[in-house]
Amino acid sequence: MEIKSVGVFCGSSLGKNSIYSEEAKNLGKEIALAGLTLVYGGSNIGTMRALADECLKYSGRVIGIMPKFLTKKEILHEGLSEIHICQTMAERKDMMGKLSDAFIVLPGGIGTLDELFEALSWLQLDIYEKPIGILNINHYYDHLLTFLNHATDEGFIIQHHRHNLLVAESSSEMLTCIQQFVPHSAPTTWVQQLINDTEEKLINRSE
Repeated sequence: MEIKSVGVFCGSSLGKNSIYSEEAKNLGKEIALAGLTLVYGGSNIGTMRALADECLKYSGRVIGIMPKFLTKKEILHEGLSEIHICQTMAERKDMMGKLSDAFIVLPGGIGTLDELFEALSWLQLDIYEKPIGILNINHYYDHLLTFLNHATDEGFIIQHHRHNLLVAESSSEMLTCIQQFVPHSAPTTWVQQLINDTEEKLINRSE
């Protein structure tokens, strides 16, 4: 699949370390120079603004998507190439999913994590086969990645699905990863296997 647009999930805060905004700027620049369209949450605050401003600075095309109730808080970036106003957070994620050929996750908070896991669940459920990558700036996501490995070891995440999450420490490396992405396909019987395991284990535990 040819990558023409990249959805980026990131924070409405700048974080305590300037490296987060600097790397957000770097990603915006790299996306613009690669001739890709940036799709993001439309905000003019935090690393979201740093990302968008830098992409625009290098003549990149930037699409912002924001729920109407957030525009009333005066945080809508007015200088974007294209703006979509939706009604809910769910609609924002759905629209980002449709307009993006790939996803990159920068350091962020609860909203960013929500977007990451929604995108991963869509990939797991074969709703699409779009690459999803974590840009692990300053080792921000180390503990999350350790947890995902633990969840895989404990049998709650299938290995094929875990391996589909890309991880890189630089913007250039991440863009290469998403452009070369080939999804790890779980066995077609994985859902049936879960059903069988459930039946077998629950029966055994009740005896």
